[in-house]
Amino acid sequence: MKEQELAELLRALKVRFEKNMHRHEGMAWSEVQGRLEGSPDALRALREMEATGGEPDVIGQDSATGDYMFCDCSAESPAGRRSVCYDREALDSRKEHKPESSAVEMAASMGIELLTEAQYRELQKLGEFDTKTSSWIKTPTDIRSFGGALFCDRRYGKVFVYHNGAQSYYAARGFRGALRVRARRGVAAPSRQVSAGDA
Repeated sequence: MKEQELAELLRALKVRFEKNMHRHEGMAWSEVQGRLEGSPDALRALREMEATGGEPDVIGQDSATGDYMFCDCSAESPAGRRSVCYDREALDSRKEHKPESSAVEMAASMGIELLTEAQYRELQKLGEFDTKTSSWIKTPTDIRSFGGALFCDRRYGKVFVYHNGAQSYYAARGFRGALRVRARRGVAAPSRQVSAGDA
């Protein structure tokens, strides 16, 4: 990443971090930035999250490891990741009118991971997200084996979980990702915990 790109990314993340302190009470941006500057993988992932409209922000810190937890916090499902089916199997099953990619593949290429249902519900405790759109979530193997996949949204002040054919795709459905920035040796990996309660 070029120096100017890095500076612009860090500036955007800092502004968002300081504007939304309710997502990470008691944390300091200087500590987060220090961690990021030693983690090129995390910076690349965050750049992709930002570029596709995810508006990533810190939503917690793992009390056991000290890892910082980032998540897409855009009001609606990231605009640059919509109109995708669930995974490669679903994409290959379509005979015509195939979307350009799938949520699982796109997330992997970005270095992030789809939110689980539990993670999605925890995110919704920090604000109101997907009131006009919806987002694919990580689907358990037993459900996926029947050809379906899960997605979520927020309507009427409540969070809903639905099922749909994994091969389906819509202009108003994308996916949200999570990223764990590890405390040691600056290694970044997809987040397994997105709960603000882990902070």
